Amino acid sequence: MPFFPSAPVRIQPYFGYRNRDRLHITVRALRSRVSEFGKTGRWRAMRTMLSQFASHEAGGFAVELEVVSPGGQTRRHQATTDKEGFAHFDIALEGEWPYEEHPQWETVTLHWRNDAGEQCVDGHVLAPGTSTGLAMISDIDDTIIETGITGNFRAVMRNWRRVLMQMPEERILVPGADMFYNALGGNEGMPGDGGHAGDHQRASRRPFFYVSSSPWNLFSYLVTYMKGRGLPLGPIMLRDWGLNRATFGSSSHGAHKRAAIEGIIGTYPELKFALIGDDSQGDLTAFADIAKAMPGRVRAVFIRKVGEAMSAEELAAKASLEAAGIPLWLGEGYEQGHDFLASIGLLEDDEAKTIVDSVGQGSVGKGDTAEAAG
Repeated sequence: MPFFPSAPVRIQPYFGYRNRDRLHITVRALRSRVSEFGKTGRWRAMRTMLSQFASHEAGGFAVELEVVSPGGQTRRHQATTDKEGFAHFDIALEGEWPYEEHPQWETVTLHWRNDAGEQCVDGHVLAPGTSTGLAMISDIDDTIIETGITGNFRAVMRNWRRVLMQMPEERILVPGADMFYNALGGNEGMPGDGGHAGDHQRASRRPFFYVSSSPWNLFSYLVTYMKGRGLPLGPIMLRDWGLNRATFGSSSHGAHKRAAIEGIIGTYPELKFALIGDDSQGDLTAFADIAKAMPGRVRAVFIRKVGEAMSAEELAAKASLEAAGIPLWLGEGYEQGHDFLASIGLLEDDEAKTIVDSVGQGSVGKGDTAEAAG
């Protein structure tokens, strides 16, 4: 059976992030087994996915976070999970916590006790490097993967088969996304399974962050998908779902994404950000609002067009970005991006240029490649 209400409590850490002063990481206490998304038959796949949504949270559960400073000092921080099983660590970093030259995945360790005794698991926290002043914030839903899980309740039901019966390797990557994201400064840079608190591993050439209206239950699924497609990993901001208007109302998607993006940008005042999304959920309008509210912080906006003609709100957002001198790319496929990336200085080395050139091969009659300013 895929459901384990009496299984020992385990801690699921999600990717965290830090600046020089504070560290953020969210974890969840669940009565379930570790998710595995290997090739299986259709019914087993369905059982696996149902188990992701029918999670058994452990509220009021004690968990401890162990961090080790660059100077070798160990600190432990305690938290208790809420009724949905979440514990959100937002801790002040004592002493000097500088960045290395390149972005790093830094290892932390979570400790807890269940019926089987003392337990621990590694978590990973992204720290930007000093080699770049630019980071990426990307949507997931219909930007790199057709999730079939956003929108209203009817849209979710229409896509039940895709959501419940397809494993990560079966899902279709948006064409060109892997090479496009690598050209923007991504590479595999994946945190490993082993290690100890305080260990470091190289991350992508630029920091990547992801926002999505999908539920936290799909974290492991999305990470497996991204690893399998060679996409850069980064902290993923997901949502807690309920069968209510707050979950399925269209305004809630935008509010969640905006709050998450503004929180990331506010954490790193020294960085500028490129925002990547699509036009299926109002990303262009949301990104323009963020750029207006946080002047000087948005370096460029990338919108993959999957819909029809632009709405009045989107046209106004486009004009707002142009007035602010923020380069805007609107394209039906990532293969159109070469001239735009070059025009805003994101082809920073020969390797990136080669990648984007290969993406552009065979793209004929796609229309304008760029709408760039400055």
